[in-house]
Amino acid sequence: MKKIRIGQIGIGHNHGEEKMRAVRKYDDLFEVVGWCEEDEEWVKKRGNLDVYQGVPRMSREELLNSCEAMVIETDVWRMMEAARQCVDRGIHMHLDKPAGEDFDEYRRIMLDAKASGTIVQLGYMYRHNPAVQYILEKVRSGKVGEVLMVHTEMNTEHGAAFRKWLEHYQGGDMYIFGSHLLDLVLLLQGEPLAVHSFLDKTHFDGNDSYDSTLAVLQYPKATSTVRVTSFEANGYGRRQLVVVCEGGTFEVKPFERPTRLFWTPKGERSAYAYVADEIELPEIGGRYDTQIQDLAAMIRGEKPNPFDWDYEIRLHRLILDACRIK
Repeated sequence: MKKIRIGQIGIGHNHGEEKMRAVRKYDDLFEVVGWCEEDEEWVKKRGNLDVYQGVPRMSREELLNSCEAMVIETDVWRMMEAARQCVDRGIHMHLDKPAGEDFDEYRRIMLDAKASGTIVQLGYMYRHNPAVQYILEKVRSGKVGEVLMVHTEMNTEHGAAFRKWLEHYQGGDMYIFGSHLLDLVLLLQGEPLAVHSFLDKTHFDGNDSYDSTLAVLQYPKATSTVRVTSFEANGYGRRQLVVVCEGGTFEVKPFERPTRLFWTPKGERSAYAYVADEIELPEIGGRYDTQIQDLAAMIRGEKPNPFDWDYEIRLHRLILDACRIK
C-alpha cells in the first residue's frame, strides 16, 4: 500500500505538535515529507521539539510541491492563506480550527474544494470522542427519542499570558474553545432558530479578551447552551456535555483522560440523588489518532468524509454568529 506523502505547514497552533506526533505514529499510512514555519519565533520555541527531529524543515513552496496531503497548524489568523494554497493545488488537508474570521473567504475555499474533490478535514477532535460517537449513534437510531436540549461547558484556568493571547480573536474563548462545542450541538440538533451571544471580559491581569462567554441556541422546544471561560479551577476536569433526550439524559464528564459517559433513562426516581448508569467505552490511543486514521481512509477513497464541505460551512457560520462576527 502506497504511503500518503504529507507535510505540516506551521508549528504555531497549540495542537500542531500532537498532530505531527499522530501522523508520525502511523508510518504505515503516511510518509512525512517535512514541515515549514516562516515565523522564527515559533521555530525558536518549538522547532527543537522531539516530534520534529528527523523531519526536514523546508520552505512552504518546497513543501507544497512535494505533498499530496497537508496538516495546517499555523497561527489561527494565517490558516486561510495556507488553506487557499492547498486547495488551488488539489492538496488534501487537515485544517486545524477555527479557520478564520472572514466567512466569505472560508466559504469560497470550501466550495472550491468541493468542486475539485479536495478533502478538507477540520480539527474538531470531539467528533471522534468515543462518548460523542456513542451518543450520536443512539440519537440517529431513534432509540432515545428527540434531542430536546444540550448543555456544554469547556472551561479552563488560563494564565495571564494565554488570556492576553485571546485578544487576537473577536470572539475570544467562544471562538477558540466554544467552536468545539457548537460543532456538537449542531450535530445533535441541527441549526438553531436563533443564536444569542454573551461575550464578557473579566479584565483579570489587565487583559482585554473575551474570557467569559456564553452562547444560547434557541430551538423549537427548548434552548441549548455553550459556556466557555478561562478562570475556572479544575475547568479541564469539568468539561462536559449533557444531552437531554425524550428517553433519558446522557452526561459526559470529563471529555477525556479518561472520558466517562453516564446514562439516566426516563422514569428513574430518586429525589436529590445522582442516578446514572456508567457506560463502558472502547479504549482509544492518542487524542487525534482516530482523526488522522480517518484522514488517510478518506484520501484513499475508503470512506466518505462524514463532515463534508457543506456541513463545515454551516458550522463556521454558526461559530461566527456565536462570536458576533458578521
